[in-house]
Amino acid sequence: MVSVDLSRAPLLRSIVVLGVFVWTSILVAEESPVVTKADIEGTGPGWKTLGESDFMNVNTDPDTWTWSETGVHCKGTPVGVTRSVKKYKNFEIVADWKHLRSGGNSGIFLWASDEALTGLKPNQLPPGGIEVQVLDHGYAEQYEKQTGKKPDWFTTHGDVFPVGKSDMTPFPPTAPDKKRSFPKKNLSKGINEWNHYYVRAIDGEVRLWVNGEQVSGGKNCTPDNGYLCLESEGSPIEFKGLKIRELP
Repeated sequence: MVSVDLSRAPLLRSIVVLGVFVWTSILVAEESPVVTKADIEGTGPGWKTLGESDFMNVNTDPDTWTWSETGVHCKGTPVGVTRSVKKYKNFEIVADWKHLRSGGNSGIFLWASDEALTGLKPNQLPPGGIEVQVLDHGYAEQYEKQTGKKPDWFTTHGDVFPVGKSDMTPFPPTAPDKKRSFPKKNLSKGINEWNHYYVRAIDGEVRLWVNGEQVSGGKNCTPDNGYLCLESEGSPIEFKGLKIRELP
């Protein structure tokens, strides 16, 4: 081994210090990654495909939801939901969806409680849970045509918000009422095109990736345990590739 006196070699000492700084920076970056893009398809250990046996109708017609090997078709009427058989707390879920009519509205509810789902009649939605909205661009166009105003309280690119008695601190940017998380980017595709959602829900925090990029979410959600729901809201829609992985 050759010993070098760094005190007598300023240039060499600077190179060594710089090298240590760069290596340390790499280690820190590896330990604390900021993940904004994620092409997650629900493959690998722990992932489970969700099908007809994993859901039960709450307040829609028997033919509102038509299941197949790849997913489910929703005719959109009456307004209501189908919910998961079991409750979930910490999990990640993937889903592909496409609207079949301009202006279509739907959503994926997280952490819906027994109270929110009890006694629901047809054409009612749960008054509780965190909604990951699934909205076609035509909805905004129809709103502007009907009201003469630009929509400033919703978007068609992946809003996340609490419903009814539920609560959430939304990630910015937010709607004017500060309750709804708006997406940072407009990435949703239009009618008859497939969109990919990846949702991660852990300890009361929700994050949504739309077509591979993180766009919206929130923290301090209450409740932070409950059912998943798929929403029927007046227009036909298809979901496929529904998969879930429970987390500690």
